[in-house]
Amino acid sequence: MGKVEAMSLWKDRRVVVTGGAGFLGSFVVDLLRAKGCRQIVVPRSKDYDLVQMDAVQQLYRDARPDLVIHLAARVGGIGANQANPGRFFYDNLMMGTQLIEVGRQRGLKKFVALGTICAYPKFAPIPFKEDDIWNGYPEETNAPYGLAKKMMLAQSQAYRDQYGFNSIVLFPVNLYGPRDNFDLQTSHVIPALIRKCVSAKEEGRTEITLWGDGSPTREFLYVEDAAEGILLAAEHYDGNLPVNLGTGAEISILDLARLIADEVGFTGQIQWDVTKPNGQPRRCLDVSRAKQLFGFQAKHGLSDGMKKTVQWFQSHSLSIREVHF
Repeated sequence: MGKVEAMSLWKDRRVVVTGGAGFLGSFVVDLLRAKGCRQIVVPRSKDYDLVQMDAVQQLYRDARPDLVIHLAARVGGIGANQANPGRFFYDNLMMGTQLIEVGRQRGLKKFVALGTICAYPKFAPIPFKEDDIWNGYPEETNAPYGLAKKMMLAQSQAYRDQYGFNSIVLFPVNLYGPRDNFDLQTSHVIPALIRKCVSAKEEGRTEITLWGDGSPTREFLYVEDAAEGILLAAEHYDGNLPVNLGTGAEISILDLARLIADEVGFTGQIQWDVTKPNGQPRRCLDVSRAKQLFGFQAKHGLSDGMKKTVQWFQSHSLSIREVHF
């Protein structure tokens, strides 16, 4: 599908983007507008608490969508997951379950759900292949969140089989980029590292302390690439298989910390608090299915994306987004 066809596809679609005012969602909304979508509804939590069924029903009545892209999530790093396991499980489960069910009841044309790499088994073979997603229990520190999001896959496949409901579920790796959540208590590893290194440099400190021992590996996807992958799937993919979104490249947390320190100009020591958890030992995706099914391939390498992210943080440090639970 070329640019003209994509513009035509989106022009008359009524699209709801849950989480559309958040980090990833803001880029998805920007890209929808660039593709010619003129009817985009971004529900705000103060108006629609999507954990509540009556609010979900009201959203569908008010917005009358053709397509729902469900990005809203109650999410955070290891610390936030450890502090909120029950809330993360319940809120994420109820949002996904109810949005899909009411969509089915109202004859929604398509539902695009975003899962999480946290849904994969703790010791899944590397690279993570979609067929391994059920072959073990997730890493304990974020299992409640990961399992709640994975239930959308079970529901999506069941609803396709029984009702012919067209829903797809995508599983992205950790995202990063401009507009991320930089709150040290709730953010993921890249924004937390950027903020720690920048603060240490500005305050003249000679060392920073990070959780774990630096040995785990992670894969990271630049947020603009993630937005492109989601909309390519919305345009081209109507199957029941889960699909990974990532780059296929992994980096250790130790090397990531050094990369970020170099990028922000922090020259002090990096200490590791081994009393804190490492999280999952390795994360790296097999990304061949996304390329095969809807032509997605990430454009940004980690070095390029990191430069853009650090530059954005440094120019917006007085007005950065923080998320509290």
